[in-house]
Amino acid sequence: MALSENLLLLASILVFFAILIHKVGARFGAPSLLLFLLLGMAAGGDGLGLKFDDYHRAESIGHFAMTIILFAGGLQTSIKETKPVLRQGILLSTLGVILTTVLTGAFIFLVAGTRIGALGSSLLGCILLAAIMSSTDSASVFSVLHGKRLHLRENLGPMLELESGSNDPMAYMLTIILTNVLATSKASAAGAWSLAGGAVLTAAVQIAVGLAVGYALGYGAKWALEKINLTSHSLYSILILSIAFFANGMASLLHGNGLLALYLVAVIISNKADIPQKKDVFKFFEGLTWLMQLLMFLMLGLLASPSQMAPVAPVAALIGLFMMLVARPASVFISLLPFRKLSFKAKTLISWVGLKGAGPILFAMYPVVAGIEGSADLFNIVFCISLLSLLLQGMSLTPVAKRLNLSYEEDPEVETFGMEIPEEMGMLRDHVVTEADLEGGATLRDMHLPHGIRVMMVRRGDKFLVPHGSMPLLPDDHLLIMMGESDD
Repeated sequence: MALSENLLLLASILVFFAILIHKVGARFGAPSLLLFLLLGMAAGGDGLGLKFDDYHRAESIGHFAMTIILFAGGLQTSIKETKPVLRQGILLSTLGVILTTVLTGAFIFLVAGTRIGALGSSLLGCILLAAIMSSTDSASVFSVLHGKRLHLRENLGPMLELESGSNDPMAYMLTIILTNVLATSKASAAGAWSLAGGAVLTAAVQIAVGLAVGYALGYGAKWALEKINLTSHSLYSILILSIAFFANGMASLLHGNGLLALYLVAVIISNKADIPQKKDVFKFFEGLTWLMQLLMFLMLGLLASPSQMAPVAPVAALIGLFMMLVARPASVFISLLPFRKLSFKAKTLISWVGLKGAGPILFAMYPVVAGIEGSADLFNIVFCISLLSLLLQGMSLTPVAKRLNLSYEEDPEVETFGMEIPEEMGMLRDHVVTEADLEGGATLRDMHLPHGIRVMMVRRGDKFLVPHGSMPLLPDDHLLIMMGESDD
């Protein structure tokens, strides 16, 4: 009992300080996830002395957290916004990952192989290290884009979110396959390559099964959510969360890619299902995502040991800079060759959004858990590269986007006072009444609103008022306005 109470006390203190440093870091443009990692490291064995070195438990907790983060990312994915960039996103998350893996693996083997321990002696070991880092981390990308409210031109926001949400499953699959090859093939290099050839078929099966399970369960969930009438709207959030876990488990049971399946289920539910109080459901997952990010990044920080990372830091920096400046840009420009209308500046920014984070660090645990020789050094290298990526790319993303003239200020978010209104009814806008609005008269009727515009609600301080033509308005009143077709 005392141990449980102490663990809860320590966890609450870490979370409290994590939220504080998130607030402070936002002022300086530092990614929250980088700060969470550093806080975990400061509290770890080389810092305050909180020792945590259970890779098996960390892998289980991390996979659980990644499942929820990826599912929540799928819920935020709009088919309407991503449809124009669907082919670009899919190419980046498949061909882009493979090219990044091949280029980085070859570089590690030729230049840095002798400096990364036992795994560097074989090409497959170098490719495994590259595969672990081949994807853009979904947690980091979603956090940076949404946390900094970065709005990008040329439809780059949806493209980057689609890529980061769909390339984690590809990197995960490559990591698992290569780990299994190295763990089971001890006879000869020829035997390893023979197993690697068979892994291609395994990869195809995993993708096909993941897509099939995701599609089937996604539309099955849509039907169920629309037919089941729950007494409490909060239960919809819990039901949807259980569907995510079911999709992941069912796909894995059928030898498919569970992460791909649950991401596809989330996209279908978000865009196709008619769920009561959908915004409240999404807010639930937004809060849950923050909790999982806090949990995972603090845990990974505790797991890291700066004293063990120091010897591999130089080679990690060398590999990380190669990925940022050579492998990632090359994979992006090659993958996007068919899309001539996408500007050079846009491709340059996509190249820079190769953020690493919890995903690669989590994937780096699988070789450790599998007992691959030299995997401890691999974990420390990946951790260093993730820190470098969050520091250089995460902190500079907004300035780079502005320098390339690819970011813009978005209209303020519409305040709907908690009302759930179907999009087909029209666009919602909120307007703050000014002195100039009242020059022609003090009532709502005197404002002479254009045809097709209706004031649905007035907020005055903490009060919500039902509008009518003779209502006297005051400066700073908030009007909820609907803009749409009218029959009068």
